[in-house]
Amino acid sequence: MQGIAVQAFRNLARPDLLEHRAFLDGAWVAREKTLAVIDPANGEHLSDVAACTLEDADAAVEVAQDAFMEWRDRLPVERGLILRGWANLMRQHAQDLAVIMTAEQGKPLSEALGEISYAANFLDWFAAEGERAYGETIPSHLPGSRLSVQMQPLGVAVAITPWNFPTAMITRKAGAALAAGCTMIVKPAPETPLSALALAKLGQEAGMPAGVFQVLTGEAAPLAKRLLEHTQVRAFSFTGSTEVGRILLTQSAATIKKASLELGGHAPFIVFDDTDLAAAVKGCMGAKFATSGQDCLAANRIYVHRAIYDGFVEAFAAASRQLSVGHGLEPGVDIGPMTRPSVAEKCRQQIAQALTAGARVVCGGQDSPLGGNFVPPTVLADVTEDMLIAREETFGPVAAILAFDDESEVIARANATEMGLAAYVYTNDLSRAMRLTDRLEYGMVAVNTPKFTGAPIPFGGWKQSGLGREGSRHGLSEYLEAKYICFGNLAA
Repeated sequence: MQGIAVQAFRNLARPDLLEHRAFLDGAWVAREKTLAVIDPANGEHLSDVAACTLEDADAAVEVAQDAFMEWRDRLPVERGLILRGWANLMRQHAQDLAVIMTAEQGKPLSEALGEISYAANFLDWFAAEGERAYGETIPSHLPGSRLSVQMQPLGVAVAITPWNFPTAMITRKAGAALAAGCTMIVKPAPETPLSALALAKLGQEAGMPAGVFQVLTGEAAPLAKRLLEHTQVRAFSFTGSTEVGRILLTQSAATIKKASLELGGHAPFIVFDDTDLAAAVKGCMGAKFATSGQDCLAANRIYVHRAIYDGFVEAFAAASRQLSVGHGLEPGVDIGPMTRPSVAEKCRQQIAQALTAGARVVCGGQDSPLGGNFVPPTVLADVTEDMLIAREETFGPVAAILAFDDESEVIARANATEMGLAAYVYTNDLSRAMRLTDRLEYGMVAVNTPKFTGAPIPFGGWKQSGLGREGSRHGLSEYLEAKYICFGNLAA
């Protein structure tokens, strides 16, 4: 595996997309202090990116505020043309963008290519949706008056993005903000800045005006705190852990910012005995092992009806054994490394604790022959609710399978968490499916499918899994303010 990413970088069709400077006010800015970007598969040094200062954050806000004054006045169709051009450039250079992503994040190249397409779709969607930021006319309760509501962009927005989807989480936020008429400053995760910078380069080529879209690279905590202290920053969007979300929400409270938070998941995957077993296994494989399990939507607690429990465990383990583990740039790889060593260690700790508490390993285990950040696809059977893996999000390729006996029981167990992002249900009973979609306390419920995300849907969670929605018309509204207008003395 040594050298595979560096060699892939040499073969990029557009080597200039591999950028190491921050993008501020339409210019590429180097800094004396840098942060290293490391290949999580083998520890190889990939690049050093600029470590922006607090003064850079201050300047970015001022620039974004100035740019907002012009950007908000552009016609929605004009803003949309730039977003569509940006999306087209992403598709033209999808291979290079995917290689860069896989090198720094670790996911298999096929998944990285899928993310580039997914990310570009958000720009297209919001380019059109920005033209539909409709207001309303209110029948007047005041004689001689005319009442209306206009939707207006709220100003400078900040996006603090994660390492597991380093491109799509930018376009899902920036597409909405820019289409609404806001400007945006992106602070990407320190592990995956190269994807953000490549995206900024294509945005610049698409005609993005200086200051409308900026990328601050560097240490996450101090830069995020500084950005959230600014009164000129009117909104922020964060995707990441619930723990960090709480911190950012607290930091933003003093300046009363509009917050959009997509936080942790702890998804139940519920399989009833009336479903097709093969379909349920296939669906669960997709819901568990996408992005090597490093996904807030990943099935974390797999509840299987006791009547089909043994058969499901056997079939799911057999399918899991077929997954290929390796560097994401190697052909045929299904599971890449964990992006952070701490994620791999958490997986190992959860496996060890579950085994001590009585679970059994059906396939996989704590250690991979590849070592380092690799965790083998692991299936744990006979898991119980008191085990750590059933109480905390795993964020890795470890599947915990639990048995249940009846519908009301499994609903109560699935809801017994402060997380509420996504849930999955497999059943051929339509009435049961309707009951579960009503009673599961989650922002998104998928029935008989592992795939449900996309630009048109309102992505978001209940309880401590977040605030607000991304994607869809609801995502656009996160960057708009309603302004009520009353015209009086119109009777004449």
